[in-house]
Amino acid sequence: MIFRSTYSKPILLVGNGVRSANAVELMHQFANKTNIPVLTTMNGVDLAQDDLHIGFIGTHGNRVANMILNECDLIISVGARLGIRQVGQFNEKFAPHAELIRCDIDEYELSRNIKPDEKKYHTDARDFMRMLLDEDVPDYSEWKQQCLEAKKFLSTYDIQPGNLAVMKIASLLPQDPIVSVDVGMNQCWTAQSLELKGYNGRIHISGGYGIMGCGLPFAIGSCIANNNQPVYCISGDGGFQMNIQELETIHREKLPIKIFILNNRVLGKISETQHYNHGDRFAATAVSGGYTTPDFTKIAEAYGIRAVKLSSYEDLEQYRKWFTDNESCLFDIPLPEESFLTPKIKFETGMISPRLDDDVFNKAKAVLKK
Repeated sequence: MIFRSTYSKPILLVGNGVRSANAVELMHQFANKTNIPVLTTMNGVDLAQDDLHIGFIGTHGNRVANMILNECDLIISVGARLGIRQVGQFNEKFAPHAELIRCDIDEYELSRNIKPDEKKYHTDARDFMRMLLDEDVPDYSEWKQQCLEAKKFLSTYDIQPGNLAVMKIASLLPQDPIVSVDVGMNQCWTAQSLELKGYNGRIHISGGYGIMGCGLPFAIGSCIANNNQPVYCISGDGGFQMNIQELETIHREKLPIKIFILNNRVLGKISETQHYNHGDRFAATAVSGGYTTPDFTKIAEAYGIRAVKLSSYEDLEQYRKWFTDNESCLFDIPLPEESFLTPKIKFETGMISPRLDDDVFNKAKAVLKK
């Protein structure tokens, strides 16, 4: 027996292994049957969308997701490797009140102990989810509602312009879209804030590979694989320049790929490190350090692709028809150069930065402790 009814605040933590095992539908069945809150890794962020969406855990994860980890009493981890970006430097600080059950097909991942008394299942995620579905698990609607209340309470915190731009994009996407994401700040903002409508959409993220420039090739492959249906590509100004020549492929093959460049005119994640740790000594990451960006709209038009330079992400509203027609297009969306990623779990301390006011933190914590 995997599950004991003594738990009052369990969570299901899912990673991309659930998709690799073709266990997504079984995971949804279990979540809907038990109302156990679902959290994800960054790579598995599209496994819990629509009304299942709460957030993803880890270094740049949603604050509410990491707070839930600190309050839960059981983690059932399926297809998630629980690497250092999820667990942090100090294993003892990871979900301190929770028992841990891990399912992984990779015995070498299971050879690492996250908790001394964890239970391990070296099995396929699909078989594991079948076993869970066969068990008599209580309904946890009340606990799930507490998690959703905390999410709503914290929804106005940790919001950067990049998050707002992604939220605007999400509000205009059709149900069950396919979204490819490049590497950089845009990847984190998308993982934090792109809530899809429906359960069958996809968010393609390169994860630990960290390959800048992957967004456009991901979109091209996805579009061709899905019979030339519209596909949405979110990129940054740096990553987009890594494979900008693929605009010719999009034009030549008549692929209806919709490109959104979150353009803060810096190589964001590295410039952020140089800002906080090196006294704004920007090296090849900002204009002052020798990094520049072209006029993306002129380049797109040279390749025969519709393009528009917006004054704000709010202007996307004027181009609703472009989102669903059968032509490619590019949106150059300006963001402030000083665009940061929040929140962030500091590697040295395991604490979430920026720190919330004590009053706000205690109110959010009280919701989860009911």
